[in-house]
Amino acid sequence: MKEQILSEIEKYETIIVHRHVRPDPDAYGSQGGLVEVIKESFPEKKVYAVGKEEQSLHYMKRLDTISDEVYQGALVIVCDTANQERICDKRYNFGDKLIKIDHHPNEDPYGDLVWVDTSASSTSEMIYEFYLAFKGRGLKLSDEAARLLFAGIVGDTGRFIYPSTTDKTFAYAGELIHYNFSRTELFDQMYELDTNVVKLKGYVLQNFEVLANGAASVTLNKELLQEFRVKPADASLLVSELGSVKGIKAWVFFIEEDDQIRVRLRSKGPIINVLARKYRGGGHPLASGASIYSWNEAKNVVNDLIELCK
Repeated sequence: MKEQILSEIEKYETIIVHRHVRPDPDAYGSQGGLVEVIKESFPEKKVYAVGKEEQSLHYMKRLDTISDEVYQGALVIVCDTANQERICDKRYNFGDKLIKIDHHPNEDPYGDLVWVDTSASSTSEMIYEFYLAFKGRGLKLSDEAARLLFAGIVGDTGRFIYPSTTDKTFAYAGELIHYNFSRTELFDQMYELDTNVVKLKGYVLQNFEVLANGAASVTLNKELLQEFRVKPADASLLVSELGSVKGIKAWVFFIEEDDQIRVRLRSKGPIINVLARKYRGGGHPLASGASIYSWNEAKNVVNDLIELCK
């Protein structure tokens, strides 16, 4: 599959790379890293990274604004996005050919070419592997591409502590740090929190609810987020905080947005992506997300999580 993807990249003059809505570092890292690899390797090509920008990730990359006409005759690649409804910028079908590159379970195998590797820690890891496979055939990795891919790997492995981290993950990260970028600066940008988010973190640690069977939950409604002056996207940065609490097997964050309630699920053992799929979501076995539209439905999610943790 990697060979076929390279063949398509070589063939097209215009390449447009998408990723998922509400992006995280791996979404930006894989999208931006792939764009930088293609630009460095094929400087004559027109390569764009598109989608709605996330302000908290401006330190990683700024995205391109392009017209619909640019899609005519273009190759479109979607990174780190399991299902079509989560692709940011719905013009992804406007191009001539569509490629999916992802590390989530392949429940929606959209695209003309599909490269999915659920054993990879991140899609950024896959993009680096793609470069390694063909560096002998002209692919080049710039310092900027290395910085983006390293950030994506760090983000999706929780700084290398999640079970998805493998020997290969460490080996690739060890190679990437030899490129010319500041890890100290990057880590500061990734993990420094605004004062109001830190105060919300204190609230979370004081007010999470311990449930039966090792389950736990946190509810952050709109009024609370307004009180702390925190956006839903920033509140999502706190989802992993309960991972250090002894006795908790799996937990859920309910984060209210204008039109829905985001369900953020994390686990130290029980498989939770099945639960996420029940509520219009999906993801990894130990890290998933979903969407609900009422607080009554939130009660159902909690009950299902308690049952799952038995």
